[in-house]
Amino acid sequence: MTALIVNLHPVIELTSEQFFQLCQNNRDLRFERTFEGELIIMPPTGWETGNKNSKLTQRLGNWADADGTGLAFDSSTGFKLPNGANRSPDASWVKRERIETLNPNPARFMPLAPDFAVELRSASDTLETLRQKMQEYINCGVRLAWLIDPQNQRVEIYRPEQDVEILQSPASLSGEDVLPRFVLDLTQILT
Repeated sequence: MTALIVNLHPVIELTSEQFFQLCQNNRDLRFERTFEGELIIMPPTGWETGNKNSKLTQRLGNWADADGTGLAFDSSTGFKLPNGANRSPDASWVKRERIETLNPNPARFMPLAPDFAVELRSASDTLETLRQKMQEYINCGVRLAWLIDPQNQRVEIYRPEQDVEILQSPASLSGEDVLPRFVLDLTQILT
């Protein structure tokens, strides 16, 4: 099953509050919204992708707990990006000081772009759509983003003002200076 994209413009233009309420009133559905205002209804993933995403989130969360400089988030976390889009990366991380400076309402979407974002390609995802989302993350202030593509045994690494780096069948990934000392073992995720 692929994502459904509903173009509401110009009939309906959801405000941020209306989009939030739509998500709250339909908790069994997963929504994202593009900066153009298109509503994306995301299908659930298959069990294999769900298991891989669980491992990814667990490993990032374990590192974040030990490191203590920021918070890790799973795919159910909504971020309101500076361009107006609402996105939910498969896994993400935000520096604690950025959160403390904003003091956002914890029951609402995070009103910023994460420092780090990961998308894990599922069978229903198209590469072009994911690549556009990754570039959007970088354009909105994400400092490091990974597109993990198990179907092609490849990882695309996105960084501000740099070309995309493509790694074929890497054993692990480094969090670089964004996530110091974080190394993601891709065993059971990429394969």
